[in-house]
Amino acid sequence: MKRIFIAAAAMVAAIAAGAQTPVNRQATPEACELLKFIYAQSGNGTLTGQHCYPLYSDILMERVENLTGSHPVVFGQDFGYSKANSLDGINFRQRVVDNAIKWHAKGAIITIMWHAVPPTTDAEFTVWQGKDAVQSKLTDAQWADLTTEGTELNDRWKSQVDVVAYFLKQLRDAGIPVIWRPYHEMNGDWFWWGARPGDDGYRKLYRMLYDRLTNYHRINNLLWVFNANEIGSPNVGDYADFFPGHDYVDILATDIYNHGYNRRDYDALLKLADGKPIAWGEVGKLPTPEIVREQPRWAWFMCWCEWLETVNTYEARTSIYNAAETITLEELNASRKR
Repeated sequence: MKRIFIAAAAMVAAIAAGAQTPVNRQATPEACELLKFIYAQSGNGTLTGQHCYPLYSDILMERVENLTGSHPVVFGQDFGYSKANSLDGINFRQRVVDNAIKWHAKGAIITIMWHAVPPTTDAEFTVWQGKDAVQSKLTDAQWADLTTEGTELNDRWKSQVDVVAYFLKQLRDAGIPVIWRPYHEMNGDWFWWGARPGDDGYRKLYRMLYDRLTNYHRINNLLWVFNANEIGSPNVGDYADFFPGHDYVDILATDIYNHGYNRRDYDALLKLADGKPIAWGEVGKLPTPEIVREQPRWAWFMCWCEWLETVNTYEARTSIYNAAETITLEELNASRKR
């Protein structure tokens, strides 16, 4: 029970102290409150989380409870890229919104990502690999056109963003804050938006998206996440080479799949964050209580879909969900009633 009182007390203290506000100065009150809570939570217990394929709706949220006895706090979804009725089918985008509303009402924190279709294709959806796929490549000329105002490719990109904006606006109008982590794992070379360091590379695309959603669409319920990939892998660059700047980022995150919970990721992201919260945006194997204790500033972890069971043992699941170092949805809701 100690962790609950710590979390609640820390949130009150952060609000009273006027913790940092979102980078969007027009952010909704709900977004401001959520960010204050994340600031307060950092170092006082890591929030549990689970990503769910759109095809399976929110089934994995209940599966976590079946396997561990508790629900996760953070509910993750993807606006998708693939054909209808596949894992990330674009026909499930309304379901993503509806589930976000449902789980927000239950007290969960909502995070949404977007495996975006490359703007070079006319297709409404793509496959994972191959020509015009999410894991395809843009030429340098195509990238220059994409990031230049008024070009055909730039207009295509705007149309893509405008479709997603329609769904995000529903959550804005419902008063639901969203932890938004677009164009993730950009320091790797496997997505069309990746492996382009510097001001004319990924940084420019991220800033363009921020401007389109914030200043054009007035979607003010978003907390903006810079979500990279763990460093140390082949063809993975340093976080700082892709970071778009503190004026565009509320939270910094990294994904952990290959090298475990290396201290270098914790230290590097904390240094770049310069006081902003950090998180495990996606994980395969769950962290252990010992890792969370040694690296206490991670605000949350989010296990990726079926990896909850395919790479994690019963002991791994139950130990982290029952650890004193983590917070479940039931514990968080109990603290809110005090």
